[in-house]
Amino acid sequence: MRNHRKNTVLAAAAIAALSLGLTACGGGDDAAGAKDAGSAGSAQSAAGTGDSAATGGGTADQAAAKSGSGSTGGSTAGGSTGSTGGGSKAGSTSGGGSKAGSTGGKSSAAAPACAYGDIKVTAAKADEVPTEHITLTATNVSGRSCTLLEYPLIAFGPIQTAKDIPAVAKSKPGAPIVLKAGMPAYANVRIALGGVHEDNKVVKEFNVNLFAPQGPAEGSIVVKAPAGGLAVDEAAAKTGYWTYELRNGADEF
Repeated sequence: MRNHRKNTVLAAAAIAALSLGLTACGGGDDAAGAKDAGSAGSAQSAAGTGDSAATGGGTADQAAAKSGSGSTGGSTAGGSTGSTGGGSKAGSTSGGGSKAGSTGGKSSAAAPACAYGDIKVTAAKADEVPTEHITLTATNVSGRSCTLLEYPLIAFGPIQTAKDIPAVAKSKPGAPIVLKAGMPAYANVRIALGGVHEDNKVVKEFNVNLFAPQGPAEGSIVVKAPAGGLAVDEAAAKTGYWTYELRNGADEF
């Protein structure tokens, strides 16, 4: 009986100890869980705070970007566009004015085309028998410089019906002929081929017209033929360009 009680007491003590151990273990787990939950909550709270900060930063960035775009817009509208629309364009306009000025200067410096009233034309036979060529001399009698363009437009007969006398291309000079007052220019003209069976006609006078920049000039110069007249074959006739002097080769045809 005494031993049975002793065993009962020992069993109860063991059960109590076991119960305390289990309670201690359970408390540790609960504490750890609570600690973990607290840590998680703190982490979540920190994360939330970080997100809020990031969101706030994004808002600030957006505000800064908005502020920056506003300043950019101001720069574009007020500065860049203004300078482009004003200064640059105005500069090109003034450049245009300068160009116009230089063009005007060039125009005023150039000698105008010689008109029929500016030029006196005479004819002389070449030193040959029979006469196949004549030399035209154009003298500037205007008292100012003028430009003698192209070649003489010759009509060996009535202007309305006379054959156009073609020019010889190889006699064209490299630059326009500018005649100062009293200065002469020359043109070689073939009037026939020297054959006895040619269809010649005797010409006592003939007409010479000049060129203007846009084409034949108005008015015609009446030129007297040398003494005895000229035996002209219009089918064979050709003229050279006006030149400062007759040149061997270029003016021989």
